Amino acid sequence: MRRLGDLEAEIMDRFWTWNRPATVREIVDDINKYRPVAYTTVMTVTNILYGKGWLLRGKHGRAWLYSPVRSREAYAAALMEDGLGESKDRPAALVAFVENMSEEEQAALRKALRNVSRQAKAGS
Repeated sequence: MRRLGDLEAEIMDRFWTWNRPATVREIVDDINKYRPVAYTTVMTVTNILYGKGWLLRGKHGRAWLYSPVRSREAYAAALMEDGLGESKDRPAALVAFVENMSEEEQAALRKALRNVSRQAKAGS
């Protein structure tokens, strides 16, 4: 998975933060609170995100209403999987990754591994 570009990430961040569908106008108005951006630029990038499968869209009156297909967490997980795939020694890459985690992150990882193990056993 290719990392999102700056404006793509900025647009997706709004969907993930708002946790609701939105129009291009809403996104433009919010970004313009922090920096200037043209409506047509955001419309173009939003259409690109739709074309790439990141967003769904449906008509709402005369405007398109967009909503995310993937969660922020699914995006982050895909990036981590891609990063892991760059290594010729996946176990060593995992060790290096875990060594750089805080104690809280390591505890969350242990919990996630236990949950996945339980789900796998329950599905067997």
